[in-house]
Amino acid sequence: YTRVWIPDPEEVWKSAEIIKDYKEGDTVLHLKLEDETTLEYSIGPKDNPLPFLRNPDILVGENDLTALSYLHEPAVLHNLKVRFVESNHIYTYCGIVLVAINPYEQLHIYGEEVITAYSGQNMGDMDPHIFAVAEEAYKQMGRDEKNQSIIVSGESGAGKTVSAKYAMRFFATVGGSANDTSVEEKVLASSPIMEAIGNAKTTRNDNSSRFGKYIQIGFDRRYHIIGANMRTYLLEKSRVVFQAEDERNYHIFYQLCASSSLPEFKDLSLTSAEDFTYTSLGENIFIDGVNDAEDLVKTREALKMIGVKESHQMSIFKIIASILHLGNVEIVSERDGESCHINRDDTYLNHFCRLLGIEQEQMEHWLSRRKLVTTSETYVKNMSHAQAVNARDALAKHIYAHLFDWIVEHINKALHTSTKQHSFIGVLDIYGFETFEINSFEQFCINYANEKLQQQFNSHVFKLEQEEYMKEQIPWTLIDFYDNQPCIDLIEAKLGILDLLDEECKVPKGTDQNWAQKLYSKHSNSGHFEKPRMSNRSFIVVHFADKVEYQCDGFLEKNRDTVYEEQINILKASQFQLVADLFHDGKDSGPPSATSKSSKINVRAAKPVPKGHNREHRKSVGTQFRNSLHLLMETLNATTPHYVRCIKPNDYKESFVFDSKRAVQQLRACGVLETIRISAAGYPSRWTYPDFFNRYRVLMTKKDMTIGDKKQVCKNLLETLIKDPDKFQFGKTKIFFRAGQVAYLEKLRADKFRFACIKIQKTVRGWLQRIRYRKIRKSAITLQRYGRGYLARRYAEMLRLTRAALICQKQYRMVQVRREYLRVRRAVITIQLHFLSFQFLLHHKAMIIQKTVRGWLVRKKYLHARNAAIVIQCFYRRVRAKRQLKQLKIEARSAEHFKNLNVGMENKIVQLQKKMDNQSKEYKTQNEQLIVTNTALGSEVTKLQKELETFRIRQTAGTQVTSLQEELEKLRVELQEAHAQKKQIEEEFSNEKQGLKQRVEELEKENTLLKKEKEEMNRQGGDEPQKEIRLQVELDEERQRYQNLVKEYSRLEQRYENLQEDLSSMKFHPGHRRYPSNQSSLGSDSNYTSISMSEVGDTDDTIQQVEEMGIEKAAMDLSVFMKLQKRVRELEQERKRLQTNLEKVEELSKQEDKNADLAYNSLKRQELETENKKLKNDLNELRKAVADRASENNSSNELQEGYNLLLNQLKTANEELDVRKEEVLILKTQIVNSTRQSENINHIVNWTNNKKPVDAKDTVDAHDLKNKAQDWGYLNEDGELGLAYQGLCFCFLIKALHTQIELLKDNLEKKQEMLDHFSTLSPEALVEFSVQQEITRLTNENLDLKELVEKLEKNEKKLKKQLRIYMKKVQELEVSQATRSRPELTRQVTVQRKEKDFEGMLEYYKEDEALLVKSLITDMKPNVVSATVPCLPAYILFMCIRHADYINDDQKVHSLLTTTINAIKKVLKRNNDDFEMTSFWLANTSRLLHCLKQYSGDEAFMTQNTAKQNEHCLKNFDLAEYRQVLSDLSIQIYQQLVRIAEGIMQPMIVSAMLESESIPSLAGVKTMGYRNRSSSLDCESGGPAGYTLQALVRQLGQFSNIMADHGLDPEISQQVVRQLFYSINAVTLNNLLLRKDVCSWSTGMQLRYNISQLEEWLRGKNLHQSGAVATLEPVIQAAQLLQVKKKTSQDAEAICSLCTALSLQQIVKILNLYTPLNEFEERVTVSFIRDIQNRLQDRAENNQLLVDTKYTFPVLFPYTPSVLSLETVHIPASLSLDFLTRV
Repeated sequence: YTRVWIPDPEEVWKSAEIIKDYKEGDTVLHLKLEDETTLEYSIGPKDNPLPFLRNPDILVGENDLTALSYLHEPAVLHNLKVRFVESNHIYTYCGIVLVAINPYEQLHIYGEEVITAYSGQNMGDMDPHIFAVAEEAYKQMGRDEKNQSIIVSGESGAGKTVSAKYAMRFFATVGGSANDTSVEEKVLASSPIMEAIGNAKTTRNDNSSRFGKYIQIGFDRRYHIIGANMRTYLLEKSRVVFQAEDERNYHIFYQLCASSSLPEFKDLSLTSAEDFTYTSLGENIFIDGVNDAEDLVKTREALKMIGVKESHQMSIFKIIASILHLGNVEIVSERDGESCHINRDDTYLNHFCRLLGIEQEQMEHWLSRRKLVTTSETYVKNMSHAQAVNARDALAKHIYAHLFDWIVEHINKALHTSTKQHSFIGVLDIYGFETFEINSFEQFCINYANEKLQQQFNSHVFKLEQEEYMKEQIPWTLIDFYDNQPCIDLIEAKLGILDLLDEECKVPKGTDQNWAQKLYSKHSNSGHFEKPRMSNRSFIVVHFADKVEYQCDGFLEKNRDTVYEEQINILKASQFQLVADLFHDGKDSGPPSATSKSSKINVRAAKPVPKGHNREHRKSVGTQFRNSLHLLMETLNATTPHYVRCIKPNDYKESFVFDSKRAVQQLRACGVLETIRISAAGYPSRWTYPDFFNRYRVLMTKKDMTIGDKKQVCKNLLETLIKDPDKFQFGKTKIFFRAGQVAYLEKLRADKFRFACIKIQKTVRGWLQRIRYRKIRKSAITLQRYGRGYLARRYAEMLRLTRAALICQKQYRMVQVRREYLRVRRAVITIQLHFLSFQFLLHHKAMIIQKTVRGWLVRKKYLHARNAAIVIQCFYRRVRAKRQLKQLKIEARSAEHFKNLNVGMENKIVQLQKKMDNQSKEYKTQNEQLIVTNTALGSEVTKLQKELETFRIRQTAGTQVTSLQEELEKLRVELQEAHAQKKQIEEEFSNEKQGLKQRVEELEKENTLLKKEKEEMNRQGGDEPQKEIRLQVELDEERQRYQNLVKEYSRLEQRYENLQEDLSSMKFHPGHRRYPSNQSSLGSDSNYTSISMSEVGDTDDTIQQVEEMGIEKAAMDLSVFMKLQKRVRELEQERKRLQTNLEKVEELSKQEDKNADLAYNSLKRQELETENKKLKNDLNELRKAVADRASENNSSNELQEGYNLLLNQLKTANEELDVRKEEVLILKTQIVNSTRQSENINHIVNWTNNKKPVDAKDTVDAHDLKNKAQDWGYLNEDGELGLAYQGLCFCFLIKALHTQIELLKDNLEKKQEMLDHFSTLSPEALVEFSVQQEITRLTNENLDLKELVEKLEKNEKKLKKQLRIYMKKVQELEVSQATRSRPELTRQVTVQRKEKDFEGMLEYYKEDEALLVKSLITDMKPNVVSATVPCLPAYILFMCIRHADYINDDQKVHSLLTTTINAIKKVLKRNNDDFEMTSFWLANTSRLLHCLKQYSGDEAFMTQNTAKQNEHCLKNFDLAEYRQVLSDLSIQIYQQLVRIAEGIMQPMIVSAMLESESIPSLAGVKTMGYRNRSSSLDCESGGPAGYTLQALVRQLGQFSNIMADHGLDPEISQQVVRQLFYSINAVTLNNLLLRKDVCSWSTGMQLRYNISQLEEWLRGKNLHQSGAVATLEPVIQAAQLLQVKKKTSQDAEAICSLCTALSLQQIVKILNLYTPLNEFEERVTVSFIRDIQNRLQDRAENNQLLVDTKYTFPVLFPYTPSVLSLETVHIPASLSLDFLTRV
């Protein structure tokens, strides 16, 4: 049935259904109401037109009223009622107007997280809100460079002040000041001040603004708040002296009375508000839920915030208190009734004069008298009691009005700024249209202002509609709309109401009745002016909203606003400066004197003063209001307006109660229905082509769907469905529909769905019947089968018995026949056997003869054929060989053949010949030199041998040789014992290894048993986990508080640095800064831009620029293209260089195996030679001792002299031998090196002194005892030195074995520690640890190879240089031998010593500290050390700290740590939006902190250290304080890292989680209203493309990879991921709670799928144990809530048990927002929501609706010691740290 709206006296409009078809001409409609009663509704062309049609249910509850298909008053009223009462939504759009309904309840939808959610969002994307309007104004101000205005209007109690206050709070939060001027706080502080002095309780509102205000919030070019300005309109001064019943005066009076007991207010002499006339007229001085004393504290804090000193505050309070005392001044009437007086002892008058600092006598005199000034004289006249009371009240109003203006002026001064204002946003909080039983001058001015605002509103709406049509190129038809210019002319035009009022005020004896008569006579013909029938003292004005009857009484008095000058002059003479300033004009030179006489003289003498005063007061209140209103309209017309219409739902201040009558009155008065009428007159419903296609594609045919152009498809469909072309228009981007057409399309769509449903039902029912039929048929067949089976079994049994009988007969007969057959067969076989045996023998002989003959014939034939084939092959091969020989002879005679053979051979032969000649020459020269030196050495050795023999003959005791032999035997025994010990250790190691394996298996078993016991304990114990949870929560809270303090400290420190930079920039850069000229070339338009190398190298900025510009735009930008091209070339060169280095390293590694033994043996031999020298010295000392003993025994002097001479000769010979041997060693080393480089020299060197062949290898292999035994001869002939040398070799060998044993022990201990460590790790951690170990090992090997290459290159150069030096020395030696002169040989010691063990310390000079910090921190790029050990800078810094600790230099430690921390802070400040840099330094800072702990020496941190790492602990300093500083710094870096990541992800979350269609074609599309086509959307450009879920996952993966690459601890990475997932949850859930369009079943499905993808990503990254999934629990439950059934009580119980992570407010909000996408879904009923609320009312929870997006989990940095030993850390050459010395 068709549903309609009919008028109703109670509910205004009532719903009904047409139960009988209507035909044109019928006078009655047959209707059925909602209570099932029928009604005959009469209709006529004039009286009752056809009723309004009702919208489909799917359109009810829309965010925008213009989205309704039928736009009329009942549809608007019903939509507002449904949203307000059922869904508790107080905001609704109506085109450009935001309709705000006062809920009379405090709602939690204005927090900072809500501001964050609405900031940056388009208006149509979020649910209606005052913040959305404020964001739209803020965005348009920045985009259009135009000032904005927000016009908040509505009647008293509708919530205008609160809406304006929240709008200003939004601007203060979003556009906070750039510096610490606290302008935004001062703007917000003005609200409590203005509420205290300008708001009061009325019958309609407890906090009603009794004045209008327009606040301009100024912004600079960066759109930060720099100042504000306030303009006020028409303060209700009469409220100071009069309040109606159950109303109050202004709040400030009651606040002071409530705080009168405070010590500072004793001087005010205040008591309870009930004791004062001006505060007790309303008979109710209290407001429920309001504490006036607390409000005064807030007012005083606000006054302090805007700069009002305490002294001025007390002066203000004194003036306000004086007004109360003035109201209690008793005026006593005289008996004649024409005069009055005031008692001199009136305490209230005394308090009034004391508080204002004026003379009591003068005030007492002039309160009951007034002065009359004529042209000739001046005289004083007594006033009657009524006149005196009016004068007293007028003075009180005048004082309060001036104080109000002074406070407003002071607020403006506090909010004023000297900075140039770029733009502003104005917030107009002004009274709405008012009509009461008695309407006076105030209501007239208010309604006059609303007429002006309505005119501006109508023209703006009309203009926007016109712009929309012209933008879409729709033919524009002039729409008739209500123009209230005639009503405005009636009020403000020449001889209008205000003009006549001013004219009557100028008349000396003008009265209100005379003015009314003038109005009747002048405007009786006006259509907007009417005269009441029953009154001559009132008039009616027909306003746009309603007719209002105004009472003329009091108009003239209020328009004049007169106050007696004498009273003002007394106030001007106050001894308090503030009071005097309130009433002084700018023209007054000074205050009058204090005496009454002098004051009279001054008044009389200054005759021009009253004239000036009259001229000044010639402007009446009405004229001033008109002028200020014109100024306001000029300001509004120069801005882009935004409208907020506040509606009061009922007059009883009951929460969420909707009175349709009152609402309709206000909707008519505020212009909302006019907006609807203008929209409905054109094309109110508008769809974009894609949305229309998605919504109504069910009405299309397959042929239409094949067309690629969606626009053409939509046109074809509409032309088919809607025959009248005037019902729709095709725009550029949208389709425009007349009213009702969308409902018609929805009906067609519903019919199509209904038909489809019927078809589905038909098919399903047929399928069910077929299933039933098949079941019955199957049962019948089963019964038949069993019956037939029984009969068949009986028949089969009979057949089986018959067959058995036949078989028995057959078998018996067969046995008899078979016996007879077998007997006959045996006889026949016997006869055949004898006959066939003879025949077979003859046949066999014949076969043998045939076989032999046939074989001979075949072999003969084969041999003949083979011989013939061989002959043929020989002849054929001979022919081919002849041909080939002939061809070869021809080729051999040709020149080209010789050329081909000899290509390059001549050059190669010449080069080889030269090389052989050079090598042979070098070899000959070296051989000759060796022969010469060997002959000389041989002769010397023979001499020494002869001397030794003679010496042995003389020596009696040869004990030394025997001792050496004994020692040699001992060494051999020890060697054997060492071998045995080594074998024993190896066996013990293998046994220990087996034991360890068994122990690991036992531990694993114990671990499983312990896990089972733990699970049982967890099941049994209940209280302990709760205690642990509570302790953990307390620990997290404490950690959170501490980290918040750290965050605040970092913020203050950042602020301090910013101020220092600003100060330095102001001090050192007073003028404009000029940048280098080479920077300007980058921005030029030339096609050949000049690009500096520094800019080209900065690839991070280039890549970021490409990402921001997009690939296509970046390709068009030549500078960016050349940067990228240069970077590609550099990367290619780097790749080639690394490839060549890798090849070189591989070659060197191959040669290393061959050359390692040679290099080692040569060094070993040199060390043995030095030991040999020591032995020789010992031998010489022994000889000396023997000689001394011989000299003592022998008395012959001649023998003594001969022996001494011989001994001297032996000494010189030994010295010469030493020199020669060292030179021989040097030459041998060089020869060995030359044999390594040359591949052709493999000759054997023959020593000439002993004729023994010595191999080249024997000269190098010092550790080979067998070969060396053949080589002793050239050292000493008798073998003494040989034996000593052999003993030393054994000693060295034993030492080597001992060291090897120690190494094996260390290795065993390390493996034991590793096994213990492995046993404590989980499988995942074990895998991760092994991977990390492998990475470390490969990195170290890479560094070793690089370092080896560098060392080999240096060593090669050094050896070549030394070879040239030694060649020169050899030549000099030959010359010296030729001349037989032996000068001292200057030689260079080249004996290489083994490098001292590296202790993991790095030494640097104090002056290199800045360079160290610059290289490691300031200029460090993460990609430079990407291929090295993770956190390499941290290790290097700690190794430097270790050395400073090692040398006990506390200043160096302090300086390095302080400089490091400050440098890290500066780098992070410079890269405050770079995630990679922040992650890099978080990893290094935490690693440096771990190193300080690991090597601190504390036993708690040394449990996992190796023995070598414990040796590296700090020795002298305790750096616990620096550990705390580094911990705080790590927290700051972590917070910065999270902030950067959240900033990058913030724009992606909503689009990826809620808007992108991860499951295609699942989401439905609903009609959109005006806000979706508002100016905030750029329809032509299409706006930015939305992010997909894949983009969000890629971004998360990028974050995770960066943190892993930088070596960040996995625990910290997990905490970062957990925080990011919390941000995803918070932003997604907040948007879900603020958007009605996404609260649907399909969105729940999409959201659940998206969350599963995020969970899959966590599992793929092994982050599922980080707790990130738990943070998504609220949004998971929200998605499930969207999908579950929401109908019965069982569903409510299921929802309560399901949504444990959601608060009650969130659950109710989602249920209220839930929107069906089609008519077949049911809305959530109010009773169901109430049921949910009743079930969950006892749940303990916070009252916050939205999730706090700024909440951060307390971060924990677990101690993770490094397994890397410091001595294994290598510093790559690319870091340029050559000034560091390894210690």
